[in-house]
Amino acid sequence: MKNTPAATDWAAYIRQMESVLALELDDIRRQELLVQFSRIAQMAQPLMDLPLDSRLEIAGVYRA
Repeated sequence: MKNTPAATDWAAYIRQMESVLALELDDIRRQELLVQFSRIAQMAQPLMDLPLDSRLEIAGVYRA
């Protein structure tokens, strides 16, 4: 059985990044970012769905 990730709330992500980066975006720019993030996620989905061989090593994770 394949686990499917929950849908990403791109609007929430954009709001959080506005706060973290101290940006003030207007509604038009915010909406365009939402469109672009949705497009990027849609284009990346086939790659994310690609099954990996269980024998492949996972990349190391850097921790500070």
